[in-house]
Amino acid sequence: MIPARGGSKRIKRKNIRPFCGKPIIAYSVEAAIQSGVFDDIIVSTDDETIANVARSSGASVPFMRPEELSDDFVGVVPVVAHAIKAVGGADRACLIYATAPFVSPQDLRNAAQTLEDADFALSIAAYESPIFRALKMDENGRVSSIWREYEQRRSQDLEEAFHDAAHFCFGRSGAFLEGRSIFNSRTIGCLIDKRRVQDIDSPSDWLRAEAMFKALACE
Repeated sequence: MIPARGGSKRIKRKNIRPFCGKPIIAYSVEAAIQSGVFDDIIVSTDDETIANVARSSGASVPFMRPEELSDDFVGVVPVVAHAIKAVGGADRACLIYATAPFVSPQDLRNAAQTLEDADFALSIAAYESPIFRALKMDENGRVSSIWREYEQRRSQDLEEAFHDAAHFCFGRSGAFLEGRSIFNSRTIGCLIDKRRVQDIDSPSDWLRAEAMFKALACE
């Protein structure tokens, strides 16, 4: 299930904006198709234009997302739960983000194998720098450590930390329907190469992601 509402604010028409030559949502649809692990690939949207682009990319749009699930404050779990109910149920479901041009079919295949003893399988990436060396800045521009207890630790002695890579989240349907948190002790992390991880929340993010995509294509 690929969520793609029409009301993106920071980047207008973000979910269907051209990315390196085609609508960005098409990369998510194509990766899902090429993975070979899904019975159906659907797009959940409240927007007819997005629905048409999704269909032309190879996805189905069996329903239109209701207004109450289409604002800035609705999380992804209830959107996936709605989709599961709307299609009549499923044993498992996978959320793939609409703006995930780096998601790969192999990553999806690998993640599909990890749900034997877990609620979710989530794409994650390691932070580039040790987060325990993070700084905060006050209103006067002065900086200090957030975690002062780690100031004297060597970087190599600090615990590695990870973040949601925003590629995908596999899950048991029951976990989505019960509204369980994706970030719980029954979630398996699926590590993604940092070279293929870039949030796309601003125009500068978009330009960086396109540059990364083109660089990877040359390898």
